[in-house]
Amino acid sequence: MRARPRPIRPRNPYISRFPVHPPPTSQTTVSTSNAAASTNDQTVVLDGSPLSIADVARVARSTLSAPVRLALAPAARNEVLRSRAVVESALSGGKAVYGLNTGFGSLSRVRIPHERACELQRNIIRSHAAGVGEHLPREVSRALMVVLAASLARGKSGIRIETLERIVDLINAHVDPAIPSRGSVGASGDLAPLAHAALVLLGEGECWHNGRVEPAGWVTKSFGYTPLELEEKEGLALLNGTHLMCATGALLCHDFRNAFDAALAAAAMAIDAAKATDAFLDPRIHEARRQPGQIEVATRLRGLLSGSAILPSHAENDPRVQDPYSLRAMPQVLGAALDAFRHVESVVAHELGAVTDNPLVFAGASAGGGDIVSGGNFHGMPLAIALDLLAIACAHVAGISERRTFWVVSGFDQFVGLKPYLATDPGVDSGLMIVQYAAAACVNEIATLANPASVTNIPTSAGIEDYNSMGATSALKATRCVSLLRSVVAIELLVMAEAIESHRPLKSGAGVEKAHAVVRSQVRKLDRDRAPSPDIRAIEHLVASGAFSAS
Repeated sequence: MRARPRPIRPRNPYISRFPVHPPPTSQTTVSTSNAAASTNDQTVVLDGSPLSIADVARVARSTLSAPVRLALAPAARNEVLRSRAVVESALSGGKAVYGLNTGFGSLSRVRIPHERACELQRNIIRSHAAGVGEHLPREVSRALMVVLAASLARGKSGIRIETLERIVDLINAHVDPAIPSRGSVGASGDLAPLAHAALVLLGEGECWHNGRVEPAGWVTKSFGYTPLELEEKEGLALLNGTHLMCATGALLCHDFRNAFDAALAAAAMAIDAAKATDAFLDPRIHEARRQPGQIEVATRLRGLLSGSAILPSHAENDPRVQDPYSLRAMPQVLGAALDAFRHVESVVAHELGAVTDNPLVFAGASAGGGDIVSGGNFHGMPLAIALDLLAIACAHVAGISERRTFWVVSGFDQFVGLKPYLATDPGVDSGLMIVQYAAAACVNEIATLANPASVTNIPTSAGIEDYNSMGATSALKATRCVSLLRSVVAIELLVMAEAIESHRPLKSGAGVEKAHAVVRSQVRKLDRDRAPSPDIRAIEHLVASGAFSAS
């Protein structure tokens, strides 16, 4: 009996505090405009078409008790076979072809004979598995494998069908690689992370099993898998892609949208909590600006407040002329963040239909005919810039949220009639004073992390790889930013739910009251001081689950 492996390493501080998301319910829907075709809610079919963000999240966050499986379509299988035939034909011709019978990177001029091809493919995976740091969350590893499988299924990578089938089998069996979080410079693909993933195919490295990180050889053998013997081109095809950046981007897009929907609900609650006017939501103002995100945010806020009895209660004899920017300029600020997010989402959606290894194999009309062409699709700059932009969007959604929280808990606008810090007995009770401090700390950290990684270049591979994207760093930073944003929004929801009740018996709009009810489903009203941290954590989980998306 083999000794049990060492315990899991400490969690990376740049990784979300929600590594395990609630499994999708039977009501989960799949976009028919994006995804690789889904035959039902439990299967995602790889047919060569783009994956959807929703499908990546569904498979990555599924569990053995609530599985979402991958299946390989016959058309995709055929394309993989045709692509491999081109590789076999090129090898028989005896010419030097990068990735087939040469070394890699700055060693590309070294010819490798056929009898050493398998050794070369093994060695590139072993040597490139140089990652450091804490493991990525298991859901990120699963998402990476899903994106890798979908890319290989498009039949432009030249691998054998057996290799792709093994990847799909491991995903369905929840044998997920344990991947160190750092090591990729995001240019010649996510080399180090993908090497750690590919080690599992060889029966080496580490993988997740029963909530622990264990030796992959021990786990794969227990599942009945023998180590794969990789052939020409396969090692490079497994390593040379943007799959970590893309997979992380897909999960982040899914999570940011939930956080943004919750932020809009909190913003609408804040308008009535602060007894602000809704005049700044007049559609004529936003049509005059012509910014689509701004127009949409104003429209959604009007919808959430529709039917409010608090708005007309102070329509007359209100001494205030204008509200602070954190209320009055919400459509402009949040709208800009929404437009930025939509760009990020578009970049990720395109990448989920891409093939990003090198060289690429283009099968021709005749069996074995076609071209093998070297290029730079492995370069992560499109994703790196987008993920840096997502961190900036998080900074502004969180920043303006914290300002609204500050405005309401301060209680210095006596016209509104809120007690300082919403305390039951101010002085004896501190109420929600310190939750604003927590929000401020989160906003400060996001601001630090929002400095872009993609503007810094460090050359690698003896200078042959002389301009790198650093997109994996962008992905790590953006992951932490989305997690912190979730906390800031949860704090605002906690505060505004309390403040809304200070105006009872008046009620807000139906959308706001629905969001208030979601908060109260997990967090009771503040009667006397208690630790707010568990309440914030409960609302964070509500935000992560998308509970405010229909508000």
